[in-house]
Amino acid sequence: MSDYGPPKKTTIHKSNPGFPTLLLASMIFFLLLAISSSVALNSKYANGVNKVWSCCPKDWKAFGSHCYSISSDMANWSQSEEKCSSVGAHLMVVHSKEEQDFITKFLSNRDAYFIGLLDPDHRQWRWVDQTPYNENATFWHPGEPNNDKEQCVIVNHRLSGWGWNDVFCSDPQKSVCQMKKIYL
Repeated sequence: MSDYGPPKKTTIHKSNPGFPTLLLASMIFFLLLAISSSVALNSKYANGVNKVWSCCPKDWKAFGSHCYSISSDMANWSQSEEKCSSVGAHLMVVHSKEEQDFITKFLSNRDAYFIGLLDPDHRQWRWVDQTPYNENATFWHPGEPNNDKEQCVIVNHRLSGWGWNDVFCSDPQKSVCQMKKIYL
């Protein structure tokens, strides 16, 4: 047999009448997919931090953007801060009444706990993480602070509720450590 036989019958290719509609629908679909992916990535990585999932170390308490650990070990203020630092934390800095109310739910009202507020320069209070001290957002017990020689602060419970008291830094107390949540 040879390839030179009678010409084969060919048909003229007709385009599918639904093709332009299918093409347009596909383009719209991919455009919407690209927009939704962009929105998802922008919200996922807002401010350069992936805020989709956060966690705290085992046995730490989570509140807001922080984690808290309550130490039952008795130590002076410096030793307490060193212990917090050894795990990447610092003594607790109280940002709001809600934060203090949250952590005090886990504290024994018979004990006192160091927080990260100190007064190295006689009534020039400062937080260990350099957060500005705001006199309008403090939770001192009535009559406190009351002794220029007491330069460290505890949170403790009195009949009036939970509040702050200035104490000697050398007095052994329990403590509360705080760190930022871990974002993954």
